[in-house]
Amino acid sequence: MQTVPESKNVLSDVIDQRPMGRLQLELIGLCVILAAIDGFDTQVMGFLVGPMAESLGLPAASFGPVFASTLLGLMVGALSLAPLADRIGRKKVLLGCVATFSLFSLFTALTHSYEQLLLARFLTGLGLGGAIPNLIALVCEYTPKRHARSAVTLVFCGMPLGAMAAGLIAEQLLPALGWRAVFICGALLPLIIADLLWRSLPESVEFLSRSPANRAQVIRIVSRLMPTLKTLPDSLFNRPQANAPRISPRRLFEQGMWRRTLLLWLPYAMNLLILYSIMSWVPTVLSSAQLPASTGVQAIVLFSLGGVIGSLVQGRLMDALGSHRVLIAQFLAYQVLVLVLVMLPLKAASFLTILFFMGVLIQGAQAGLNALAAELYPQEIRSTGIGWALGVGRIGSILGPLLGGLMVGLGWHVQQVFMAALIPSLIALCALLTIHFSQRRYNASHPAPTY
Repeated sequence: MQTVPESKNVLSDVIDQRPMGRLQLELIGLCVILAAIDGFDTQVMGFLVGPMAESLGLPAASFGPVFASTLLGLMVGALSLAPLADRIGRKKVLLGCVATFSLFSLFTALTHSYEQLLLARFLTGLGLGGAIPNLIALVCEYTPKRHARSAVTLVFCGMPLGAMAAGLIAEQLLPALGWRAVFICGALLPLIIADLLWRSLPESVEFLSRSPANRAQVIRIVSRLMPTLKTLPDSLFNRPQANAPRISPRRLFEQGMWRRTLLLWLPYAMNLLILYSIMSWVPTVLSSAQLPASTGVQAIVLFSLGGVIGSLVQGRLMDALGSHRVLIAQFLAYQVLVLVLVMLPLKAASFLTILFFMGVLIQGAQAGLNALAAELYPQEIRSTGIGWALGVGRIGSILGPLLGGLMVGLGWHVQQVFMAALIPSLIALCALLTIHFSQRRYNASHPAPTY
């Protein structure tokens, strides 16, 4: 039997010294499933605009605020529920979020007016917004540092996988059962895994160790990581609740972090603007361009498949080449693809091919930004840091569908829509270049010690 050594962070010592075990793999698997449910619900509206508009007697262009209401809920959830999780526990908040977006996805299926739809989508987004920051924080806490980037980007494969599933399920259910059945399916999926989450998902040990009353629970969790565990040192529980770390968004701007925090928020917002513009409106824009309805579904499925591949390789590329270099290259490559798309005639084969590679770049970059945010903040405020980055980033995701709806209403064609998306990608690129060169200057003025 072993004794865990005295350390400031016992759990990190245990995890970093060992290979990935069953607990970590189970946690990552559960998080991938949750991210897939998020991706399903976020994307499914893009496939249902036409049938829902016809059923509710609304013009298609009026669905811009519907998309935006979901994303506003995502922003509010990320900003409010992520800090709450750092205070009361990540597992509790995560389970509450799952229940919330399941309930209001079902409510969406029962709506009969525009106002009900706006409310249902906002409340669904509220649950979704609180879930993702906690997924990232838990994965980072329980994964060896050498695998953290790959683990986070792997979790984000779930979102495009869920978007692909939304397209395939909508394609099967719409003709036979209508759009309401698709939302009912989306409401049932979270309930299926709720019991698994309750039984298998570990709470944050950093949170539990703030109180000696949680000693037995901490021992059970750490024992799953290291079965040969004998005892835990008392130093792990030497922080009375009254002296626990202050959890406040203000921490994101202290100790010189304010500049990096603000610069990180820019590419978050701009990338999500591009991502949600594509996922929300491409099927509708292609339909107005007289392409078959199936082309819109194929476009989003291929864009999402590209996202799966991009997310899978993102972590390894960032490990090998550096986070900033990979992200800068991705935004440059996206701009090249937009220019190619604009110069080519609009044909299904070429458009679908380009959109697949855009999925690799844009969704891979989003996974990379999430990994970068997880690296930036210490463990006790990690949910807060990621939540605020996602929350502020959601401003871009809200503007994307609204601007897309405006462009659809003005009759813009596909190439014009994508040309407009060059502007946010340039803003993101400038922010990342600033971060990169600032880091180089800092490293040059603070050389690592030599021995």
